[in-house]
Amino acid sequence: MNWLELKIDTAPAGLDAVTELLEDLGVTGLVIDDEGDFHDFLEHNRQYWDYVDEELLAQKRGVSRVTFYASDDDEGYGLVARVRVALATLKAEHPEYAPLLMTMNRVADADWENNWKQFYKPMEIGQRLIVVPEWEKANTHGRIPLILNPGLTFGTGSHATTRLCLTALEKHVRGGEKVLDLGCGSGILSIAALLLGADRAFACDIDEKCVDVAYENAALNGIGKDRYTVRWGDVLSDRQLQSEFGRDYDVIVANIVSDVIIGLAGQVRPFLKADGIFLCSGIIDDRAAEVADVLRQKGWEIAEERSSEGWFSYLCR
Repeated sequence: MNWLELKIDTAPAGLDAVTELLEDLGVTGLVIDDEGDFHDFLEHNRQYWDYVDEELLAQKRGVSRVTFYASDDDEGYGLVARVRVALATLKAEHPEYAPLLMTMNRVADADWENNWKQFYKPMEIGQRLIVVPEWEKANTHGRIPLILNPGLTFGTGSHATTRLCLTALEKHVRGGEKVLDLGCGSGILSIAALLLGADRAFACDIDEKCVDVAYENAALNGIGKDRYTVRWGDVLSDRQLQSEFGRDYDVIVANIVSDVIIGLAGQVRPFLKADGIFLCSGIIDDRAAEVADVLRQKGWEIAEERSSEGWFSYLCR
């Protein structure tokens, strides 16, 4: 089935009025973009990132927009006509809400469901791994295939921080290790460690969706719950979650953000074997020195430093 994608641009003050207008006409499933709300969201959730892409910021700049969809048929075009009439009335009564401009594009179900897949192709990482999207049939060239569904959550191997971690894991996982993955997302790092020869892994993330996602990706690689445990919660403050970790890990990996790594620096040592490694990544370049200083203050030796595309990882002992 084909659809009409309709976008109404308005002044920030007109967002509520446009939303109410559409709801009165029976339109549901609205997507509201507002630069002010976007910046408020960033400001109040800084613990989850250090960097926001400039392209995304540019996309949101000055935007006050309501997006909705209608069927590409007579019924849908009838709705579009009613919306146009209502918008004209609203603009006449409230010129301060201008531009109140509606634009339209045609899209198909297949566009929504499948077009994003074209951006994910098999990706060789390091000397031994190849990350393969679930729907691809790839020649692995003798590498270890790590099969993922990239559409589920963060962690596909395409980001520099993930590649930095995978490269380090490839070097240090030699077989039989016990791995703790903090901020696991899709599970890519802990699953990779198991494929590289680790014996067991425990993974967690603050997003509860990670549990189903990581287990699904593990199953795609033939890894069961007898070797792999996934939980959700705040790694810094959730004592119940921390009590499930256990002890004596050979490898702890945290591909998160600088503030969380700084918090973990003083907490993870008790979970690690005396000769184990703490691998942290997700560190933007302008905070790399700060994070390194904190790690050293907490008693860590930075044995290896890696960087790529403005991101840093530290392997600590």
